Amino acid sequence: MSNDWYKDAIFYEVHVKAFFDADANGAGDFAGLTAHLDYLQDLGVDCLWSLPMYPSPLKDDGYDIADFYGIHSSYGTVEDFQRFLDAAHARGMRVITDLVMNHTSDQHPWFQSARSDPNSPYRDYYVWSDTDLKYRGVRIIFTDTEKSNWSWDPEAKLYYWHRFFSHQPDLNYDNPAVRKSMLDVMRFWLDRGLDGFRCDAVPYLVEREGTSCENLPETHTILKEVRRVIDQEYGGDRVLLAEANQWPEDVRPYFGDGDEFHMSFHFPLMPRLYMGVQRGDRLPITDIFTHTPPIPPSCQWGLFLRNHDELTLEMVTREERDYMYYAYASDPRMKLNVGIRRRLAPLLENDRRRIELMNCLLLTLPGTPIIYYGDEIGMGDNVHLGDRNGVRTPMQWSSNRNADFSTAEPEQLYLPVVNDPIYGHQVVNVAAQAKTPSSLLNTMKRLIAARRQSRAFGRGTIEFLHPRNQAILAFLRRWEDEIVLVVANLAATTQPVELDLTAHRDAVPIELLGQTRFPAISDRPYFLSLGPHGFYWFRLEPRERRPVRYGIEATAI
Repeated sequence: MSNDWYKDAIFYEVHVKAFFDADANGAGDFAGLTAHLDYLQDLGVDCLWSLPMYPSPLKDDGYDIADFYGIHSSYGTVEDFQRFLDAAHARGMRVITDLVMNHTSDQHPWFQSARSDPNSPYRDYYVWSDTDLKYRGVRIIFTDTEKSNWSWDPEAKLYYWHRFFSHQPDLNYDNPAVRKSMLDVMRFWLDRGLDGFRCDAVPYLVEREGTSCENLPETHTILKEVRRVIDQEYGGDRVLLAEANQWPEDVRPYFGDGDEFHMSFHFPLMPRLYMGVQRGDRLPITDIFTHTPPIPPSCQWGLFLRNHDELTLEMVTREERDYMYYAYASDPRMKLNVGIRRRLAPLLENDRRRIELMNCLLLTLPGTPIIYYGDEIGMGDNVHLGDRNGVRTPMQWSSNRNADFSTAEPEQLYLPVVNDPIYGHQVVNVAAQAKTPSSLLNTMKRLIAARRQSRAFGRGTIEFLHPRNQAILAFLRRWEDEIVLVVANLAATTQPVELDLTAHRDAVPIELLGQTRFPAISDRPYFLSLGPHGFYWFRLEPRERRPVRYGIEATAI
């Protein structure tokens, strides 16, 4: 595969502990994930993104890393990980894992040494202060739980800096030893064949007085060095994916000149997809693209509908945030920090048409789609569980006990399986949907397969059309000599639309999901009618000279 393989790929985000428990200890493991690689291959997945799998006290579900060089005992061993990685590669799938660059657990040996001995070589691995008045005005990210970015350490008798939870002290990237140590961590996993990293919390690596301590030039200098080393030592086909929850113009520098991150999430687009569908109006979606700057040709946006965190509302206006809370978080328990802790299907009230429409947009807008485990079958959530655990419940494989996730006793599971009348595993599971041609799972397979028919989806430019009907989102994707037209009805009612396609006169639209020929484009407005939340994907082909037939006639006559 080419070095920019990530442009055409389908990513799948999976928590190892949530997928399948092979050793009956109540938590998923790498042996269980390996056993279900055929399922992911059949779905159409090209790259697995694994959440943190390192030893950890699990106060933040593994994002509080206590050892960068190991595997959490519940998930197996480094050897188990190697077997999983080799099995994925044998199926043509890539694997990336989370790497938390910004901080460690306070249980990490580095921090334990740093706090206990002022002469420790690790003392300067962290950011210390005699006062909690430095870097005043820097925003607090976890507003529900943290009141300050400083915490007092009674052993060191100093304050330490943390942008996230107080049990996650920030690393000091002004120290060259820290930068070298993190590169050594990356080398350890890349030497085993890992295909890259999703780098967590990268805007916060460096602190400077009088700034927001985010997106600083020094941070980009560090990240460019990381990219340079990885490219030089590993052949240029490993990928770095940035988690930078910022406005598009602030994310743009993380691509550099194609010499920093290969990919970055498009955080501001995600809530506006929900807004557009809720309002039945394309404006929230098209507007955010006017604020999205061009990126280097080798780079790519990462698109997602949901993930392991809350549906973040940091990158919206106050009015938009209030609207999203009103529309999607009627129960106060659904809110967390500055976001909504719900899965895709419950957010959309289990409306199959809206779920398919959102996945249509995920798969056709510019960027690489990232599917969150379980969303391909419409899994639900459990808002009664604390923190973000409600969207991290076990994968639902069947209607059997524990959803066939584990043979352990139910009370031994790391979290209970969803068990309600609408989203419970008795109703929503892989086994039932695999046998039902019209299921969401099989529909997702067809959508993914249709996306593969055109590289324009992963690589092409985008041109929005401007029909008078605001409920219709229509755009052209172009790559080399390919042109794809996507038309989507964001409204819950049937909608007509007239499209100005005169620039493509005589082209024949071929609908990609059914390979159905539509009437050729003329010099008149092209009329379509779309059902509630309906959509079309067309490939525009030059008109052939032989008589045109439509639909089934092309093969039946």
